Amino acid sequence: MQIHEVRTRRSAEDFPRTEHLAWKIAEVAADPVAVPADTQEMVLNRIIDNAAVSAASVTRGPVTVARVQAQAHRAKYGAGVFGIPGTYSPEWAAWANGVAVRELDFHDTFLAADYSHPGDNIPPLVAVAQQLDVRGSDLIRGLATAYEIQINLVRGICLHEHKIDHVAHLGAASAAGIGTMLRLNPATIYDAIGQALHLTTATRQSRKGLISSWKAYAPAYAGKVAIEAVDRAMRGEGSPAPIWEGEDGVIAWLLSGPEHTYRVPLPGPGEPKRAILDSYTKEHSAEYQSQAPIDLARRMRERIGDLEQIASITLHTSHHTHVVIGTGSNDPQKFDPDASRETLDHSVMYIFAVALQDGTWHHERSYAPERAHRPDTIALWRKISTVEDPEWTRRYHSSDPAEKAFGARAEITLASGEVIVDELAVADAHPLGARPFAREQYVAKFTELAEGVVEPEEQRRFLSVVDSVPDLKPGGLDELNIRVNSRVLDKAPTVGSGIFR
Repeated sequence: MQIHEVRTRRSAEDFPRTEHLAWKIAEVAADPVAVPADTQEMVLNRIIDNAAVSAASVTRGPVTVARVQAQAHRAKYGAGVFGIPGTYSPEWAAWANGVAVRELDFHDTFLAADYSHPGDNIPPLVAVAQQLDVRGSDLIRGLATAYEIQINLVRGICLHEHKIDHVAHLGAASAAGIGTMLRLNPATIYDAIGQALHLTTATRQSRKGLISSWKAYAPAYAGKVAIEAVDRAMRGEGSPAPIWEGEDGVIAWLLSGPEHTYRVPLPGPGEPKRAILDSYTKEHSAEYQSQAPIDLARRMRERIGDLEQIASITLHTSHHTHVVIGTGSNDPQKFDPDASRETLDHSVMYIFAVALQDGTWHHERSYAPERAHRPDTIALWRKISTVEDPEWTRRYHSSDPAEKAFGARAEITLASGEVIVDELAVADAHPLGARPFAREQYVAKFTELAEGVVEPEEQRRFLSVVDSVPDLKPGGLDELNIRVNSRVLDKAPTVGSGIFR
């Protein structure tokens, strides 16, 4: 890997385009290096993972709205929308599919200096691939790039400390990945990256306080923006530059300012793209930093016995976990039984309480209003707090995969004064966890979440197509679109009318 130092530059400074971070990323995207076998295998796993969570979310309100919007943009030659027949303008197909993927907070993740769900790159790249009849092997190349860029931006640039939403890294990554997939030149990819980043820098209020369904839409919007940016760049349109380093650029005014230097790792020329292997998916439908606490709660409940005897629970964890989903956020909504599903998804106090009581976690039942309103749950929930532990913060940011951790130490104090202590560094499904996900687990997640939504024969057809993606010829990627039983879609909520028809 090469480390690129990135800082603000004065307009009068001699700073050639080839030194811009956007150009460095464009060069990585344009590098025709082969995709390693293990990277390719993981790309296919994540396509399955996205389909699994899309099946589980297909009748939810936000997904239905996005699908209806996409249906107003039919195209003779276009892309597929999850669950339904027909072809649609690719940016709108990516929008609908992106919301379906993101709605349940149930797909892959990478955490470092910032946060990310790099699987959000899959809908826009698949949509463009279907629109332009791209080969399956080029889709894989593009996704390897998109994961590489987003993950390495997350390693090098923290957005969260400045309350900028993490989709700012996603827009640039998707633009770069599309550039790789379409075999565009560095200059075109450079302009697409600049436009995409400029249009996807937004505040983090979408994940603060009372969280709404926009949390699912924001990444889908970034994918839509990336497609449109690449289209304009391919037609010769330029971009704001240098987008990161300019006097009025992202670093100067949105991030740490002119005095700060970021260090962004990127593959060197000819170096394979393997960053996807450092990311991890979710066994549980909840914010990633609650994955290990869920498994920890399931493990500890047998030692406690009668949960009524709990006096208090303190979760010692990293700074990010404490301030994003813990009591360090100072969000009273995280203790409100009437809070939205999205808010409860970002309350480790609620999640730990329910996991302790139920010994399991479910993407629907665990968030049901009647579940959140159970008096014994509310009582236990309000006994839980988080504190930052410097050691967990250090491990969160460690560059050593064997040491990097997103877990917590739980101290459960009983009414008798006895204290039960246990800790878990990584979730069971993590590559270093007790039950790491491989192809078998991805397929099992898909079949479980698709049950009753996608007919068994259609499930088998889709999984067979995924296996054949590396060899698919132009037009073959259309087969990645999954049909959902129409009786299932009839259960989706009726949405109001809007502008699009």
